[in-house]
Amino acid sequence: MSQFDNINADADKAAEAWLERRSELFDPDRDDEGAIYEEAEGVAIEFYRQLDEMREQTSLSVVAGMFHAWEKNLKKWITDELRRWGLGSRAVEAVWAADFPKIMELLVSLGWPIQGQSYLAVLNQCRCVVNVFKHGDGKSLAELKRDFPKYLIAPINPKFNLPATEIEWLNHSHLQVTEAQVQEFSEATIEFWKDVPENLYEQEVGELPSWLMKAVDQDRKARNG
Repeated sequence: MSQFDNINADADKAAEAWLERRSELFDPDRDDEGAIYEEAEGVAIEFYRQLDEMREQTSLSVVAGMFHAWEKNLKKWITDELRRWGLGSRAVEAVWAADFPKIMELLVSLGWPIQGQSYLAVLNQCRCVVNVFKHGDGKSLAELKRDFPKYLIAPINPKFNLPATEIEWLNHSHLQVTEAQVQEFSEATIEFWKDVPENLYEQEVGELPSWLMKAVDQDRKARNG
């Protein structure tokens, strides 16, 4: 997101452009030059604020797009394997409807010991960030506050030596990710796909989760009439 690398300079340019336009209307008998420069400073501050907010929203949009693409591709891979085993449409639909914890539970039952992998913890954080970005305040925000509060940034600037805002007062509008965190999420998806087995074999699978077995049984009853 190199377009946001120089927002301080961009804000200064916005103030200079405003001053240039304002100077054309300057009346020395009526205008206060100091007040005009103060107003230009306000223009710079507001322009910076807007660019900074746009940068934050763009970063979160990138993370959301990356996570949803990963999740969609994972579910496609799983359902392709299930179809290869001859499982029916209800089982496939159950996978597409499953949330992150259920999908991880399924992967373990399929013989993939994923729960000890470091990238899983990062992907779980990514999931929670995306849910707060998508849904705002609610259950996902409570989870983020409890487990991953580092993604909620207090609005008080620490350089003023003021106490940080208590976590209970923060909401979805304080959600932020740094470039380093975006990179960490990206690397986690890459490491995940490096670990994906080429194929899953039905005879190596343990007991499937109850939510999937329910769909499998429905498919079986539908076939048998």
